[in-house]
Amino acid sequence: MRKKQIESEPYSHPSLPLKHDLKLNYTLSYLIAAFIAGTTVISFIFKSTIYPSNELLISFLPSDAAMLIIGLPTLLVSISLTKRGVLTGLLLWPGVLLFVFYNYLIYVLAVPFNLGYLLQLTLAGLSAYNLISLVPNIDGNKLKEKLTNAVPERMTGIILAGLGLLFFMRSAAELISFLINQTSISDTAIALNTSDFLISPVWIACGILLWKRKAFGYITGLGMLFQASMSFIGLIFVLIVQPFISSEPFPLLDIAIVFVMGFICFIPMIFFLRGVKSDRNR
Repeated sequence: MRKKQIESEPYSHPSLPLKHDLKLNYTLSYLIAAFIAGTTVISFIFKSTIYPSNELLISFLPSDAAMLIIGLPTLLVSISLTKRGVLTGLLLWPGVLLFVFYNYLIYVLAVPFNLGYLLQLTLAGLSAYNLISLVPNIDGNKLKEKLTNAVPERMTGIILAGLGLLFFMRSAAELISFLINQTSISDTAIALNTSDFLISPVWIACGILLWKRKAFGYITGLGMLFQASMSFIGLIFVLIVQPFISSEPFPLLDIAIVFVMGFICFIPMIFFLRGVKSDRNR
């Protein structure tokens, strides 16, 4: 009965562990994709208005390009895969939404109030709402049955929790130092550390839940790895582009450090993806 009901719903797929159809999530995601494209174009055309200081321009213009080149395509690919009933797409989708939310949260905390700010605030809100409505719609118990022992729960959980704890401690130390010692720190750095301080506990919680093989951990594990990997890739892209629009030297050491940290996420993500795909043959 349940299978017939899902097959009759145009926004669901019988092979996916879903509780309800994804009509709202598809609609919001396409709206987010349109906003990303529109916001990026506006930011490039009116860059001096959107980013009135040189610091903001150097920090966020490359980030706009990264969102257009990395964030937008991965969002559309995850939607397309989910529509075709590919479990990988469904599990990546929350990670892409968190990536969008995380990036535009930094904008909201750093960019002054203007048209760009309103668009960025809208994107942060839409991605957060879509993420909150999508995750509970995935049937964690069915997913757990499909993926138990097929994916590296222990390794993924430890890496997510470990990286989350590392970023949480680093951002907390930076913010506490600023508040207590009034050390010199840019608005962009404050926004970045605040965003890391807010998002890193999500990595920690999802990592612990996956390590303990809880249903919610299976729902979010691959997405969190993907979001972390995307963040590192986006940061490398920004670090490469920044010297071309500023007088800063090429940050080879910073790129190498970020690459190594990103590689720590890539390895379990590859194994997780293999485990999800191998489920088809189980």
